[in-house]
Amino acid sequence: MTISIGILGAAGRMGRAIVNAAAESGVAVAGGIGRDGAVTGPFADLASLATAADVLIDFSSPAALDANLAGAVAAGIPLLIGTTGLQPQHHAAIDRAAGSIAILQTANTSLGVNVLRGLVEQAARILGTDWDIEIVEMHHRHKLDSPSGTALLLGASANLGRGASSTTDRNRFDRMQEGAHEREEGGIYYASLRGGSVAGDHQVIFAGEGERIELGHRAESRAIFAKGALRGATWLAGKPAGRYSMADALGFS
Repeated sequence: MTISIGILGAAGRMGRAIVNAAAESGVAVAGGIGRDGAVTGPFADLASLATAADVLIDFSSPAALDANLAGAVAAGIPLLIGTTGLQPQHHAAIDRAAGSIAILQTANTSLGVNVLRGLVEQAARILGTDWDIEIVEMHHRHKLDSPSGTALLLGASANLGRGASSTTDRNRFDRMQEGAHEREEGGIYYASLRGGSVAGDHQVIFAGEGERIELGHRAESRAIFAKGALRGATWLAGKPAGRYSMADALGFS
């Protein structure tokens, strides 16, 4: 069955990539809404777009999330959220909305990154806290959030593998702010680089005594994220209310 999607954040880099990927894969695009509320297609607003689509894909901004959730809930339509830079209050809002509609929220829709998540979790489970973890990511010069949502996703996978008390346990983001100090045992440290047109590079380093394991992923084009978003949206259409992940959509769960 061919589904019809509505794109929130349609004028952005990912929104345009999704339109192109949909044209190649035969997925119908009902229309879209930009970050500024501008509508593309024959619809006056989010409410009318939602009634014409089978599922909404949101790659807009954290500031738009509440309105997008409200529109999806009012229309009773599934929503895939790929927006990054979300804070705890955003996740709480997603949890509430997931009581009414199906929501797939993820920091990264690519198949490769989701395979990497599983490898990082497995490595962390086997190696334990005796091995230091460093996560290094690089993105294009226009990316605002730091560290990237994918880097945090990988850190959460490491914490899950270690059996930590939370997915953010011992996350450490900026050594410079704390001044000179010894590395904390069990800490997960992050480094963020920004420049050029890099679509997304991520590397997770497990450093032990006398040996090192490096697991990584390099995105050469945003097309991989767009194809993954379409795959997730196609899977999400028709699902019962609840909160889902790309692992569910890809059959990894």
